Amino acid sequence: MAQKSFIVTGGGSGLGQATAAALIQQGARVTICGRRIEKIESVAASLGPNCRAIQGDITLELDRAKLIEVALAHGGGLDGLVNNAGNMYRATIDALDEARLLDIFNQNVVAGLMLSKLAVPALEKTQGSIIFLGSIHTRRAFPGGAPYAATKAALQTITKVLAAELGPRQIRVNCVLPGAVLTEINERAGLGDQSEQKARLEQLAPLHALGRSGEPHEVAEAIVYLLNAPWTTGALLDVDGGLGLGIAPF
Repeated sequence: MAQKSFIVTGGGSGLGQATAAALIQQGARVTICGRRIEKIESVAASLGPNCRAIQGDITLELDRAKLIEVALAHGGGLDGLVNNAGNMYRATIDALDEARLLDIFNQNVVAGLMLSKLAVPALEKTQGSIIFLGSIHTRRAFPGGAPYAATKAALQTITKVLAAELGPRQIRVNCVLPGAVLTEINERAGLGDQSEQKARLEQLAPLHALGRSGEPHEVAEAIVYLLNAPWTTGALLDVDGGLGLGIAPF
């Protein structure tokens, strides 16, 4: 991965930060973006000169264009795009709010798809790849999870379609499906602070084949693998400790 160039959206925390760190460790140049400038600049400073931070909201067309421009200048090209940025909205059918439902689709699906469109010309030059972040929510039913799961199911279908569409142009498209991992997105979704989330993850532990929830760096390792896998495209890779197997606790 040395000297290769990547974009990681939502790189200021959680899986995005872990992915940027993993790529930097392998000698890559990484451009991260996020809405909170102090957060992403702090992460970039901690990762060193090969990491460049840019403030932006990828639901906005101008911010998407600026991100591609900065990444090309920073990296001298583009070898991979990790569509990590997103949000979570949970609601049962009786509590669904249409405006929030449309907003979560815009954040989780439309923004990454349109950013991918902008990245294609640069990725074609390097025979690069695109990663989407799916979710184990598409493998298991969690009450109140329909809005979020629907966006992730859309990304998994988009992965398959784009893999077929962009394969002749030697651009690979894959999707990672993380399981239960402690990240800020859960807190923003109203699932409690870190201590409350840890308690929830402990309750889920028996549902995992490996008996535990995951860490951000473990998902990041899978993302880096797919970015560097020259004959893998259209893959939906579960990285969930076996949570998606549907094991029942005894």
